Amino acid sequence: MPDIPLEHIHVAPDDGSADEPAPAVFVLHGRGADEEDLLPVARHLPDELHVVSLRAPDPLQGGYTWYELDLSGGGLEASQPDAAEFRRSLDLVAESVDAAVDDYDLDSDRLGLLGFSQGAITSLSLVLEDPDRYAWVVALHGYLADTHVDFDPEGITGKPVFVGAGAGDRVIPESRSAAAADRFAEIGAAVTRGSYPGGHGIGQQELSDLVAFVVSQVE
Repeated sequence: MPDIPLEHIHVAPDDGSADEPAPAVFVLHGRGADEEDLLPVARHLPDELHVVSLRAPDPLQGGYTWYELDLSGGGLEASQPDAAEFRRSLDLVAESVDAAVDDYDLDSDRLGLLGFSQGAITSLSLVLEDPDRYAWVVALHGYLADTHVDFDPEGITGKPVFVGAGAGDRVIPESRSAAAADRFAEIGAAVTRGSYPGGHGIGQQELSDLVAFVVSQVE
């Protein structure tokens, strides 16, 4: 059994390249969901990708959460990650990525992140903490945590980042996702952004756009 800290689902490539190191995407679900939640999205991604869908560490309402929310700045729409729990999850994901590279023979130069909501928030911070570790990141309906707003690391210049937001999102308002996209552009990342008419979910146009983005990264 693979020695990976976080529970997960691993889907190997089905294009015949499983005997050599292949690119991978690490999938991070949203609050209250689990490692199966984004698999329907991942199934649309290129066949040569390993998919490693991670489960957040803490149970919540029949699913799991990466961290509790700090609501001291206002309601849900203005929340921030609990600092200590966020730090723990960032470390667990990073450790799981490193372990998966060894256990599943992944190409360490071609690792991507795909996160939704809490998973997007976590993914954006991960790439800022270690931009050389990740080749690209997709962040859907998330924001840049206050703990990482001032990060300007070497290696972020030209990093492909896709930011998707919902114009009707009342959980994480589009303005918060737009601010994350603006900050990444300011520090030199290659930002692709999309605004979609729905709420806190992934619609067909957003799916098509993120798939096109990932395809362009793994060709």
